[in-house]
Amino acid sequence: MNPYEKIKDLTRQEGISVRELEKRLGYSNGYFSKWKTVSPNSDGLSKVADYFNVSLDYLVGREEKNNTSFASDDLNKILDNAKSFDGKPITENDKEAIRLFLEGRMSK
Repeated sequence: MNPYEKIKDLTRQEGISVRELEKRLGYSNGYFSKWKTVSPNSDGLSKVADYFNVSLDYLVGREEKNNTSFASDDLNKILDNAKSFDGKPITENDKEAIRLFLEGRMSK
C-alpha cells in the first residue's frame, strides 16, 4: 500500500477527509493525491506521521502496525500517578474516561 492509500485509510479512521487533513496541515488541495504517482517528500510524510501518531515506516508500508503501543499496565500507572488537571483533582470517573478514550485511540 502506497503512502496515499495509507493516508486515505487513516483519515477514514479519523472521520475526516483527505482534503480536511491537507487544510489542517497547511497544504494545498490535492497535495496528497500527487503521492499516487510521485514519491512523497520527507516533510510531508513527517507531518502526517506526527498528526496520526504513526511511524514513517508505517506510512511507506514497511510495517503493518502503527507506533501507538502502550501496555494496559503502563496506562494504568500513568493514570494512577495523575494528580490533577487544571488545578482540580482527577476523580476515578475522570481516570476511567481518559483510559477509555486513550485505549480507543491506541487501538486504531
